[in-house]
Amino acid sequence: MSDRSINDLPESYEPELELKENYKPLKKDEYMCDEHIEYFRRLLVQWQEELEIESQETVSNLQGEVRDIGDEAERASRETENTLELRTRDRYRKLLSKIHKTLVRLQEGDYGYCEDTGEEIGLNRLMARPIATMTIDAQERWELRQKLIKEGR
Repeated sequence: MSDRSINDLPESYEPELELKENYKPLKKDEYMCDEHIEYFRRLLVQWQEELEIESQETVSNLQGEVRDIGDEAERASRETENTLELRTRDRYRKLLSKIHKTLVRLQEGDYGYCEDTGEEIGLNRLMARPIATMTIDAQERWELRQKLIKEGR
């Protein structure tokens, strides 16, 4: 995510609430008050827009590339670069899906609360990872269970 102002929004964005320039959620505020919700909504929409733009650039780059390369080393190098671009694009696709799901949670009033325990995820965690769906403790327990399931195969 870039360091844009929280008020640098896509043209199509309709704010539900005006926020001060450089607004940041504070712990002293009521957890997930209207300002917090609007802040994270804007953050997610900005992130979504950036990923969509980068994905479009990747597609344009791959489509505009010259295909007839005579040198085998150059062709192998380009194929490696294309593979990395496609992996990145796939990560963006998955991330865009998570952002969409998070925006839905935000709309439904579930945002900021752990899917596993119902506890507050916490502002610091959400600032670091706005798509977080679990508290750190719940996430660690989930990861441990996944590891144990893999080892049990």
